[in-house]
Amino acid sequence: MTALELNAQIWHNMGILADSESMMKRVAKYLNKLVMEKKSDPTEMTKEEFLQRIDDARKGKTYRMKPEESLDEFLDRVG
Repeated sequence: MTALELNAQIWHNMGILADSESMMKRVAKYLNKLVMEKKSDPTEMTKEEFLQRIDDARKGKTYRMKPEESLDEFLDRVG
């Protein structure tokens, strides 16, 4: 299903629920929960943090994977 089709399906279903205040409250509560999940992404960084990492890499502050090291082990090591 494409993003456009999903969008249409969501709005169609919202139209069906729009006349029920209790259902709309449930939808609003669930949407707020989803927004909070997205906001709490532990991998998200600010623009300044991103640019600082680029500057650090240019100065030679880089990390390399060890031979036979898995990606998970590497990420755990460099944190």
